Amino acid sequence: MGGFNKLGLVLRRVLPAVVLAGSLGACVVRGNAHARIWVPIPVVVVQEPPPPPPRHVVVVARPGHIWIEGRHTWNGSRYVWHDGYYERERANHHYRPGRWKRQGNGHVWVEGRWEARGHGHGHGHGRAKVRDHR
Repeated sequence: MGGFNKLGLVLRRVLPAVVLAGSLGACVVRGNAHARIWVPIPVVVVQEPPPPPPRHVVVVARPGHIWIEGRHTWNGSRYVWHDGYYERERANHHYRPGRWKRQGNGHVWVEGRWEARGHGHGHGHGRAKVRDHR
């Protein structure tokens, strides 16, 4: 009987530690995964239209990259120009540029996005994200 009590004592002390260690190991996630999370983005409607972009600068082609045009953003009281930039191309994707879109009596910025080739037109995948420019 003495051995049984010692076994019970060991199990009561060791078993919780083993369970805890096992559960901590279960928290480790490895591998590559992608998830889309839709987070509501506040929409700011700007009453005055954005000004025309400044004169376009001639962009030199850069292999493996695309040029993303500059744009005006709204800072709460006026439009501010942000220059364009290069972004690395993504395999099997094309870039749909951002744009100012008329909405009601104002304008909202629709964020540019990468789309898988063959998607984004009537498939429900290419839902435009509207960006807050406060």
